[in-house]
Amino acid sequence: MDYQILALDLDGTLTNSAKEITRPTLDALIAIQEQGKKVVLASGRPTKGVVPLAEQLHLGEYGSYILSFNGGRITDCRSQKIIYEKLLPPDVAEPIFYIARKYSGIDVVGYTPDALISGIRPNQYTELESRINHMPIVEAEDFPAMLTGTENKLLITGSPEIIPLVKAEVIDYFHSYLSVYCSDPFFLEIMPRGIDKAHSLLRLLSGIGLTADQMICCGDGYNDLTMIETAGLGVAMANAQPAVLEKADYITKSNDEGGVLHVINKFMLT
Repeated sequence: MDYQILALDLDGTLTNSAKEITRPTLDALIAIQEQGKKVVLASGRPTKGVVPLAEQLHLGEYGSYILSFNGGRITDCRSQKIIYEKLLPPDVAEPIFYIARKYSGIDVVGYTPDALISGIRPNQYTELESRINHMPIVEAEDFPAMLTGTENKLLITGSPEIIPLVKAEVIDYFHSYLSVYCSDPFFLEIMPRGIDKAHSLLRLLSGIGLTADQMICCGDGYNDLTMIETAGLGVAMANAQPAVLEKADYITKSNDEGGVLHVINKFMLT
C-alpha cells in the first residue's frame, strides 16, 4: 500500500521517556514530508502543548497538521488556521465539577490558550499535565465561572484507583451526551459527543482527498484505539496498553527503541 499520511500519538509513541523526539526519528519524519507525505501529530494535549514538536518537525513548511484535544481541534500548520473544531456544550462544566469534587484527591482541569485551570486542587497528575505541555496552572476560585464556553475538552485527573469510579458516575450522569474515556489510567478525558481521534482524522482525510486506507496511525494509549482501528495500518507501540496491542495490525518497537522510526523505514520511506 502507498501510505500517504502518518498520524502519531505523542506521549509514549513519538516521544521517548524523556518526552523527546530522537534525531533519527526527526530526520525520517522530515524525509517523508519532503516526499510529499503528510504528518499529523494526534494528541490529547492542548494545541500549545503540541506546537513545540510541530516546529521541530517543520510541519508548517510542509503543510502537515496538528490534531489536539483528542480530536477536538485540527490546525493546518502552514496557514495556522483551525480547519475543524468541536466544543463542549456550555452546560457540562458545573455538573462535572460537582461530580469530581466528591472524590478524594481528584482534580478537574480546563484550558485557556496559555494555562491550565485547576478546578479543585492540583494533584500530581495535574502537575504532570502542566509539565508535559509547558503550561502553568491557575487555581480557580469558581471553576465553572472561569470557563468561557469555548472549551474543546475537560480533563479529570487522579489516582488510577479512583478514576474508574469517577468515570462511571460521569457516564451515568451524561449518558451519550458526551464522549468520556481514559487516555491514561490517571487521565479521564471529557469530550464533545462523538469526538475522538478517528472521527477527526476522517474529517481531515475527506478534506485533503485521502482515504483511511492510505493512513498509518501509531499509538499506545486507550484514546488511540479508534484511530488504530480506522487506519489502513494501525500500529501499536510495544509499550502500548494491552487493549491497543490486541487491536493493532502491526506491533512496532517501544517508544524508547525507535518504534516510529521502524514504522517509517518499513512502510513509508521510498
